[in-house]
Amino acid sequence: MKILVLGGTVFLSKAITTEAVRRGHEVFCAARGASGGVPAGAKLVQVDRDKPGALDALAGEQFDAVIDVSKYSVNWVRDALEAFGATTPHWTFVSSISVYADHSTGSDELLPPLEDDPNEEFTSERYGSIKVASENAVREAVASREFIVRAGLITGPNDPSDRFGYWPARMSQGGRVVVPDSPDLGFQHIDARDLAQWIVFAAEERVTGTYDSTGPVMPFQMAMGEIAGATAPAGTQLVPVPESLLKELKINPWAGPRSLPMWLPQAWAKMVGRDVSNALANGLRTRPLAETALDSLEYERGLGLDRTRHAGLTPDEEAEILSALQQ
Repeated sequence: MKILVLGGTVFLSKAITTEAVRRGHEVFCAARGASGGVPAGAKLVQVDRDKPGALDALAGEQFDAVIDVSKYSVNWVRDALEAFGATTPHWTFVSSISVYADHSTGSDELLPPLEDDPNEEFTSERYGSIKVASENAVREAVASREFIVRAGLITGPNDPSDRFGYWPARMSQGGRVVVPDSPDLGFQHIDARDLAQWIVFAAEERVTGTYDSTGPVMPFQMAMGEIAGATAPAGTQLVPVPESLLKELKINPWAGPRSLPMWLPQAWAKMVGRDVSNALANGLRTRPLAETALDSLEYERGLGLDRTRHAGLTPDEEAEILSALQQ
């Protein structure tokens, strides 16, 4: 197959390109190339999708499948559809479970669609609404040929967010590890390599439809235990800290500085409670959490365990929480 990946240099899109090349496909990657090169065996076509006529460099090319990982621009999505939608037999768009309006109940109601507006502040709701608009554009342009992947938390090596990687990196250093005491919280994730394999499989087999695309639900505390079991030295102690104390100390949930990554407040708890049986029935396969943790730890060590992180707690912040817990 001749596949166009709109991206191909970072995390998921790079994993998709790697997998497509591994399976013997001819792969073109349309990207700026500012974040690095494409995997060996793929061809980089340098484009800047913010500029008019960005895809003209590919004019005249015809592809068996297009895979668009556009993160935050419905205009990018529409431009690609205009250029290749009419002639492409299979179209993948990577969306997000952020499209859902209510993460406290797990309802399937979607956020209202929104257009791009560079003057508006980035928020999770705006991100989800732009994904909704992008999904609508894909369905309108390539109806019955679309494969829409509503990805959940994407994990594994090469993750630029530092979210999942915080946990194997921290646990590998042993000692007393702060974890949220959230007995009712679930955990869902998808290793980028597993999602990439499914996306390429779907292009090959012409799988279509819209899918919540993450792994099965497990209790959050069980996930912490599995990561620790794979990466922590003997004697490591996981110290559960009540959510009330974490909030009092202004510890952020999910991601970012001064955070416990992947921890969610109750109002967002069902974001990690999506039913993925349809995806599993249509070819999605997921590897053990321990394998993702070990591979992520190897990647973290390559970056440096003591580096400044995008997400997680510093040693001083963790010590502050442990001290407050004893008072």
